[in-house]
Amino acid sequence: MIPKNTICLWYERDALEAANFYSRTFPDSQVRAVHHAPGDYPDGKQGDVLLVEFTVAGIPCVGLNGGPHFKHNESFSFQIATEDQEETDRLWNAIVGNGGQESDCGWCKDRWGISWQITPRILLASFTDPDRAAAKRMFDAMMTMRKLDVAALEKARAG
Repeated sequence: MIPKNTICLWYERDALEAANFYSRTFPDSQVRAVHHAPGDYPDGKQGDVLLVEFTVAGIPCVGLNGGPHFKHNESFSFQIATEDQEETDRLWNAIVGNGGQESDCGWCKDRWGISWQITPRILLASFTDPDRAAAKRMFDAMMTMRKLDVAALEKARAG
């Protein structure tokens, strides 16, 4: 069944490779279907992989091998809530270690330019903490980090 709303991600030519990486890396992720071009198109030939249907952490996506015309940027990202430092490290290291790059405040990019926020749930919960001073301390600590450090965030929250 085709979902009513699907995120379409534009790749130059590596949609299947990206989808396979996501399905190996993130729980509740899989490649659902691979569609080949029925004819030649501006950046490919008949029979090339054109569309890949996949899910990332339960979110339906389609990867389009559309050529080099459009690039990803930080205005779109996947935010993945992690339970602990082990999960944060595993996901961050998988993305960065597979040709990706680090950024600030828990953000990183994969090798295809997709931005990811690898965010421990304790940080997300701090945004609604009734102790606004504790929330600010945690936020300020986050602002100094690249990969988020759960113990340091908890320490900042405690004061």
